[in-house]
Amino acid sequence: MKLAFKLAFRNLIGAGLRTWLNVFILSLAFVSIIWVKGILVGWDHQAKMDMTHYEIGGGQYWQETYDPYDPLTLDISHAPVPAEFEEEIQAGGMEPVLVVPGHIFPQGRMLSIMIKGINPGQTIWKLPTDSLESPTDAVPAFIGMATAESARLDVGDRVTVRWRDAQGTFDAAEIDIMAIFSSNVPSAEAGQIYVPLERLRRMTGLEKRATILTFRDREAPRPEIPSWTLKTWTELTRQVDDMIRAKSVGQSIFYAMLLLLAMLAVFDTQVFSIFRRQKEIGTYIALGYTRGEVVGLFTVEGAMHSVLAAFVAALYGLPFLAWQAKVGWTMPMDVSEFGMSIAQTLYPVYTAGLVVSTTLLVTVTTAVVSYLPSRKIAKMNPTDALRGKLQ
Repeated sequence: MKLAFKLAFRNLIGAGLRTWLNVFILSLAFVSIIWVKGILVGWDHQAKMDMTHYEIGGGQYWQETYDPYDPLTLDISHAPVPAEFEEEIQAGGMEPVLVVPGHIFPQGRMLSIMIKGINPGQTIWKLPTDSLESPTDAVPAFIGMATAESARLDVGDRVTVRWRDAQGTFDAAEIDIMAIFSSNVPSAEAGQIYVPLERLRRMTGLEKRATILTFRDREAPRPEIPSWTLKTWTELTRQVDDMIRAKSVGQSIFYAMLLLLAMLAVFDTQVFSIFRRQKEIGTYIALGYTRGEVVGLFTVEGAMHSVLAAFVAALYGLPFLAWQAKVGWTMPMDVSEFGMSIAQTLYPVYTAGLVVSTTLLVTVTTAVVSYLPSRKIAKMNPTDALRGKLQ
């Protein structure tokens, strides 16, 4: 086997430019697959972290009738905070949020909005809740960038908000925009205004009630509570998994095309090599090599293209991949209105599993493609091969 590797390496180097062209194409496959897969892994990681920091924390309890995609349920989606969570809420490990439907009237227009009551002292999210403690004679509030753009509001603006209280009576007040935050989570920004929780409870007459209970620790066991539905972190981020899975299928077509081009080059090289080196094959058999050993020699020779390609890919690929991990890849179009959790600049994440699986994929595929034309050797007549007779 050691001799086979030596002979294969010597033959490859002896082939000169033909070998290095194949190696370069294969190295492109290595770097491209790792880079694209790294982008998807980075997107997955980034989207889930942004959702954790701006919306879902470590998981949530939803009041049983709450459905964020059905505004008609919001009026009745509230319930008293369960007594068993009071201690965790006092410790800051869980935050109640009250959600009430309403309208705002910026520049004489009427916009539907969800008013979210949130604790100004919370530490679960990276929201600017400290701005809710700013002194003002109106209701302090902050909004996301998406709401600010659609309502044309800025910090310091005052706008009228209208809602219905627990008895169904319409009421209205002035709110001051104290801060605007920007995140990569559209569902935390679009169509929402955040106000102090206790202030909203007094405004609506929904004392000690909440719509969502968000907890920090996603690993802790969570009991089932009557009138509340447990939404684990995994469930709340499932849409990201589904989206990444769908993108992965599309990217697989790209990988297949790239590998097909590289494998076509290797296959042609093997066919040409076997055709041109028939005397050499006959000599190997005359020296005592079995046909299987000669087939193995040519298969190893073809598969070694992927080994050389891995080294060449490391030479220029490692600096490129490291640079991309540092500066990221900026999407060529505005993604703020995609309606999904995605950053404008994606930072690829490369894992050991990603590198190992890509290397194995390219190496095994190259070995298989190298073996297919080598099977012809088993059918050769060694005498005719030594005479140089074409077979």
